[in-house]
Amino acid sequence: MSTPARAAVSAAFSSAAAAQTQSTVPLRDFVTALSRLLDQQPTEAEILSRAGALLGVLVARDDWLPAEYAQPHPEHFQQYLLHADSGERFSIVSFVWGPGQRTPIHDHTTWGLIGMLRGAEYSQPFKLDAQGKPQPDGPAIRLEPGAVEHVSPRIGDIHRVHNAFDDRTSISIHVYGGNIGGIHRSVYTEDGERKPFVSGYSNTHLPNLWDRSKDTPAS
Repeated sequence: MSTPARAAVSAAFSSAAAAQTQSTVPLRDFVTALSRLLDQQPTEAEILSRAGALLGVLVARDDWLPAEYAQPHPEHFQQYLLHADSGERFSIVSFVWGPGQRTPIHDHTTWGLIGMLRGAEYSQPFKLDAQGKPQPDGPAIRLEPGAVEHVSPRIGDIHRVHNAFDDRTSISIHVYGGNIGGIHRSVYTEDGERKPFVSGYSNTHLPNLWDRSKDTPAS
């Protein structure tokens, strides 16, 4: 490859890397702030309150999620891993809903935060009756951009979620108190059957949050 061609390729690569780094700075700042919060060993109530406020700041803007982690699938929702703490204290995912898509009734078995980034979704909470059948626990909650919902086994952990729209994609950002793609959880049928599952993730590589080479111009 000639020197001019090599320079052009290098410039294009640097430009693409800089664009992703710049776009994901809000997510990096959120990861850093949440890590510092968890270092303080707060109670679950404190996590839901303080981390929920941090997530609210993150989803108040819609200019940082890389496009490849915002792609819907025509047949089912997508769960893209954006970051996993090295100690698996928390994970962050983008939940991408195609038109009309929904989850089954399911639990999480850990604390969770759901922040609405784009579009809207409905979350219908459930509780189990004496026979183990899921029953609606109040009305469905509609989440609009910037809104944050809390879940945990302590305050209510079972729900069903669906895209509020039949003609467009919706995206929410979820934060969980563990590596949610590897946690053993359950889905519940209307007649009370409980089925174990491990969700995994829809992606095989992560966004690069940590390239600071463009933070400070070289002298």
